[in-house]
Amino acid sequence: MQKSLKALFGIHHGLDEKSVDFLTQALEKNNLPGFDYIEFKQSIGNQVSLGIDEPTMFKSAFATAATVGLTKEKLLKTADHYKKILTNEKTQFDAALQKQVDQRVRSKQVEVEKLRKQIEEYQAKIKELEGKISAAQTTIDQADDLIQGALEKIESTKDGFEATLRALMNEIDRDILNIQQYL
Repeated sequence: MQKSLKALFGIHHGLDEKSVDFLTQALEKNNLPGFDYIEFKQSIGNQVSLGIDEPTMFKSAFATAATVGLTKEKLLKTADHYKKILTNEKTQFDAALQKQVDQRVRSKQVEVEKLRKQIEEYQAKIKELEGKISAAQTTIDQADDLIQGALEKIESTKDGFEATLRALMNEIDRDILNIQQYL
């Protein structure tokens, strides 16, 4: 039975589960036809429970894969292909993240700045406008809390994604080194 990519790459404790789901789905969606790095990784994953040492797992998986035409060069080339898929997902994530910052944070910052200017105008007017100043100040205070909450959530999402991305990239890099060393 083949292990899911989430099981293969998402075994690291502390990774953001949504990010693992998102990135492994991208890998699955872009899985090249035939036996390549993904199927090789699954073959290794299927051996983990057997208690075999890592070099033997790599050699055994490669020996099996070689019978269906997989070469070391193709294995390394396809591993690099999947790293490019992950890098592309990072680029798209960064763009979406920036859009969220623009929509959720910058628009609120503009709103807050506008309200602060209104306050300055109100303070220059007669005492009867003090009620308007108080209402605008309350709105600003609430906006600051919303901005801080939005920033914290966005930063948390970013941190979780980037930690997950680094872990997956490191895993692939480690596999590439192992492929180069053991095969």
